[in-house]
Amino acid sequence: MNGMKKSWLRVLSTAVLAGVLLAGTALPVWASDDLVTSELRVKAGSTSAFINGKKQNITKPLVIQGVTMVPVGVFKKAFGSEIVLEKNDVIKIKQGPHVAALTINSPIAWIDGIKVEMGAAPKMVNGVLMVPLRPVATGIGATIAPNSSGEIVIRLLQTGEGTDDGGIDLDKGKTRIGNSYYGWSIHYPADLLVLQSSEQERMMTFGAADESYYLEVYVSDQNVALDADDLLTQLVQVAKQSGDTILDREAVAAKNKPYARVVVKDMDGLLWELRQYVHDGRQYDVYLADYEATNYKDLGKHASLLNSFEPSYAQSNRTIKDLSTVEDGMRTVWNEDYGIGLTVPAGWSIDNKNMVYEGEDGAYLQLRVTSAKAGATVKDWSDQLHKWMSDTFTPESYEQVGSFKTEIYGETAEVNEFRYNFGAGWQTEFDVLLQKNGYRYYVEYTFPEEQKDDRAWFERIMKSIEIEFEMVEDNFGQLDEDPYLTDKTKTITRTSKRYHYSVDIPRYWTPYSDKFESSPVIYTFTGGELSIAATEDKSIEMTVSQLREAYAEAAKTRKSFNLIRSEELTFAGVSAFSFTYHESDKGVPYTGRQIVFEKNGTTYTITTGLNDANRTQVQADMLEKAVNSFTFIK
Repeated sequence: MNGMKKSWLRVLSTAVLAGVLLAGTALPVWASDDLVTSELRVKAGSTSAFINGKKQNITKPLVIQGVTMVPVGVFKKAFGSEIVLEKNDVIKIKQGPHVAALTINSPIAWIDGIKVEMGAAPKMVNGVLMVPLRPVATGIGATIAPNSSGEIVIRLLQTGEGTDDGGIDLDKGKTRIGNSYYGWSIHYPADLLVLQSSEQERMMTFGAADESYYLEVYVSDQNVALDADDLLTQLVQVAKQSGDTILDREAVAAKNKPYARVVVKDMDGLLWELRQYVHDGRQYDVYLADYEATNYKDLGKHASLLNSFEPSYAQSNRTIKDLSTVEDGMRTVWNEDYGIGLTVPAGWSIDNKNMVYEGEDGAYLQLRVTSAKAGATVKDWSDQLHKWMSDTFTPESYEQVGSFKTEIYGETAEVNEFRYNFGAGWQTEFDVLLQKNGYRYYVEYTFPEEQKDDRAWFERIMKSIEIEFEMVEDNFGQLDEDPYLTDKTKTITRTSKRYHYSVDIPRYWTPYSDKFESSPVIYTFTGGELSIAATEDKSIEMTVSQLREAYAEAAKTRKSFNLIRSEELTFAGVSAFSFTYHESDKGVPYTGRQIVFEKNGTTYTITTGLNDANRTQVQADMLEKAVNSFTFIK
């Protein structure tokens, strides 16, 4: 962890101890000495629910208009909620300070006095009142998320009194606390509070109930074998970069658990003990700040806690409280704007805002929500996607494997399977198409074809997807169409007043850097890119000379490089130099071109590249059209 990260944590720790809660808890962690977490697990279509781990029979949950409906009585069974029927059709579900008021056959609810659109109305089904799960659960202060088994998990932090089943104290008998996925544990003193978990659980923070100290554990990948002295060198460097004063240092060459420790005083005068361990491909940074310490020796009172840290997790040890949310190798992710939840492999990178998830082995998952044109069908959408792929990949680089149907959260979706090859190996792609209420839900999942495990991940991920369709209607109006379906022949004219030119850019291209008053401008598209650079600091003679030297060196040192053509021509009405070459980059063959020209003291360089696998007539024509549209303006 670098010094900037640690400085941010110092600010965070103060905020946390001032009242930031563990994500998802409804009450302050220190509000009661007798808090337990109650858990309810339900699944659409199943007559079995699990309440605090105990299996119970319930009326099976239904999916109506994309909304999961559950019997209202499960809230009393699981959490001891008070349920009151007023005026024959108004149901009030009360939990502590929270009140959710629902009306039978009305999709409108009042949660703590705030009007909420639920997407579906409570209704009687075979004599049982069914209510929307998510708005009621969140309304009474619970958290809700899907798990890898397709269940919906609802958790509520509450006092141990009043639940129908008495509640289960999840801390009972726990003397250690840790993370089974990242493999560490530490002593769990009675005054230790869990404050926050972030960065996919790599960072976990804790505080004392009396706000006297702050503890953090951060896990990073480390494949280099480091001994205690190496770790001490790292820690000292971290402290220096942060501007800390080192008060004490030690390298502990313990046989089974070597580590290093330093005690520092930061620029705010706060005393910290920092420790580092390396084990089984991971580095563990343990930070403890004492808000009351005035001398480095004062941190000695925390020695037993810090010495109890283990860079391992014993799965058989039932005295450890496991903070990991990873279940069966999967981690739950959620986008609250679109109301989409799912599980992904635990080791993947997570970008919930853009709904992009990636594995280190090349697997890639993206979800998008767009608007459907009036009257458009899934078949129209599928046909457009097929055309887009055939316009983007040459026939020998692309193959349509087939299509099949699958169920996504109670709705039928079409799945198209393709395979394509940029040149470095075949990829499999699944495109999942689901259309509902004027919106399109698109899932793209790609992986290297030889990785059979990734195909199995696809099936598990699809089963886990939960979509609250009404949230999109509530939060969004008209959305863009799927960018893959943009007409490839349409362009937009962009201009640069500073550099006095205009150029027509295909609308389906993606801007990487599109500030036309700056340089360079860069656009990318599948298998290709275009950039325009302008400089007043380098003459055309120098630019051309440097390019020729670079090409000559490349021809000597890179076996795949071949300068196809070097010529002088007229471009945009001025003399220009053009260089065309072919080579492979990481196994992907492509053709590149650079055009250099000058006008009024400014030297311009247009650079293009297009993979062989993507050199279709459509793509090649649009790239050439964009280049030739370059025009000088006054």
